[in-house]
Amino acid sequence: MSKSSPAVTHLRSRPVAVGHLRAFEAVARHLNFRIASEELALTQSAVSRQIQSLEDEVGVPLFLRHTRAVELTSAGAQLLRTLLPALERIDGTVRQIRQSAGRQSVAITTWASFASMWLIPRLEAFQQTHPGIDIRIDATDVAVDLETADVDLALRYSLPGGPLRGAQRLFGEQLALVASPWLLKSGQAIRQPADVAHFTLIEAGDAHRTQHMEWLTWRRWFQTQGLQNIEPKRWLYFNYAHQIVQAALTGQGVALARMPLIADSLASGDLVEVLPGHRLDSPLAYWMLVGPRSAQRPEVKAFSDWLIAEAERTRLTVGEVPDTDLCDDLG
Repeated sequence: MSKSSPAVTHLRSRPVAVGHLRAFEAVARHLNFRIASEELALTQSAVSRQIQSLEDEVGVPLFLRHTRAVELTSAGAQLLRTLLPALERIDGTVRQIRQSAGRQSVAITTWASFASMWLIPRLEAFQQTHPGIDIRIDATDVAVDLETADVDLALRYSLPGGPLRGAQRLFGEQLALVASPWLLKSGQAIRQPADVAHFTLIEAGDAHRTQHMEWLTWRRWFQTQGLQNIEPKRWLYFNYAHQIVQAALTGQGVALARMPLIADSLASGDLVEVLPGHRLDSPLAYWMLVGPRSAQRPEVKAFSDWLIAEAERTRLTVGEVPDTDLCDDLG
């Protein structure tokens, strides 16, 4: 290399060790090595060595050291902007872990509509009888592996068999035609199945994509009534069951809704069942799976026992007749 060639800077590529970042943050916050060392319960020389080691790892100075003052370099200021929120998140997580240490808790995975329409409205009753148990609900449409995930119990909606080995059946399902009372008063009377065509019909937008979800469609209900060619006033589609019910509650149309999820709305009169003699039976059911690593914990046992009792009340509310040929536990 000729003497006139610029010097080449060899940049480090390995990750920076995090051990000295606390010292850097304290000095950067106080702009004073002595105060930072007192806060960290270290000697001033120890803090200085940590900062020097960090600067060696980064490859550039992080502070300008004056006789009576310390100043951040532009690189130091850049690092501090990134470091502060990261340390705050780490400290917040550690606080949560410390606070929850020794507390009883149950983590449940289920899908959003079931959580909002069935589980959450009932949780207060469980919390009143078990005030020392914390509950965490993870609402997702993705099936979680209870063998590996940090989850104790799964509530699922499925046909029997398949991935439900070891599951306990909570309740089955019928689909009912429901609407808001004021919509029914303001529109044409529904006395027979064909009359629903005078209203907007609400259903799941993705129900036609999978074979087993076809059970949730108006098309299948029309077929059972011998009305294959009927067309309603208009269609209204949503992705989730709770959106379908919300639309029906606000009078936007007639919904083909899942009885276990709307039983409370029917009991309160917020929804009215239309043509109750024309419900559609569904082969789908609601299931509870307890994680193998959680089954023996008393708080998980208490929660699962409570769920079974609540499921029994739901079966009674919707008039589900027990099927003696159906085993509730899939072994």
